[in-house]
Amino acid sequence: MKRKLVWMLWVAAVLGLVLTGCGQQRTQASYIGADAAKAIALDAAGIAEGAATFASADLENRNGTDYYQVTFTADGKNYAYDIDAVTGVVISGTQNGGTGGGADASGTETAAVGEGKAKEIALNHAGLTEDQVTFVRSRLDWEDGRQVYDVEFYTSDYKEYDYEIDATTGEVLSYDYDAEGYAPSADAGTQTISADRAKEIALAEVPGATTKDIYEFEVDRDDGRLEYEGTIYYNGVEYEFSIDGYSGAIRSWEVDSHR
Repeated sequence: MKRKLVWMLWVAAVLGLVLTGCGQQRTQASYIGADAAKAIALDAAGIAEGAATFASADLENRNGTDYYQVTFTADGKNYAYDIDAVTGVVISGTQNGGTGGGADASGTETAAVGEGKAKEIALNHAGLTEDQVTFVRSRLDWEDGRQVYDVEFYTSDYKEYDYEIDATTGEVLSYDYDAEGYAPSADAGTQTISADRAKEIALAEVPGATTKDIYEFEVDRDDGRLEYEGTIYYNGVEYEFSIDGYSGAIRSWEVDSHR
């Protein structure tokens, strides 16, 4: 009797796996495909196929829904559409171009910024001008369900900046500064700054924050040089920093909003 029960359980398990596999195959087979998703996005935007240059048509999943994320450019404008992978329904779509606004899939006017505006916002935030930097990347992407621009550039002394800009509001969501080419000056000597001084330097970058807002702080060595590293959390924003232990120069600075 026990042996029969074990046999029945094994058969049930095998059948379950087979049925699951069949279900997955049916689901895969029911996808409309990337080419169809592109055609639907073009139709929604009112763009002829020959007038568009596609950047991506990737299969994604959000909240249990499989969809194609289709992005393309046409007539100097950027388009991004989410197309349901099974039904072909347009889940969302945005259009933007230049530094102006755009329209979503229904034609409703939005406050979306363009690539040029996103670059301008990042440069202004960094206190730099376009002729002082070399752009590495400037592309439209999705992050946590919203469209963002990833903007990355560096200066002649190899200080790298990486920004994430909300494509609808133009808000700086996060940014990262890293002095990759940093080299201590010849007169830096071996005199070190204190940990308290390093904290003061970091807090000066976050108006209103005090030492109680520093919840991580440690002394480290990078290539044999003293370095202070820490994290400030203030007003819903997290700041990670590293400061040279001799000159007090900020070697890296990363900001991430949790609001």
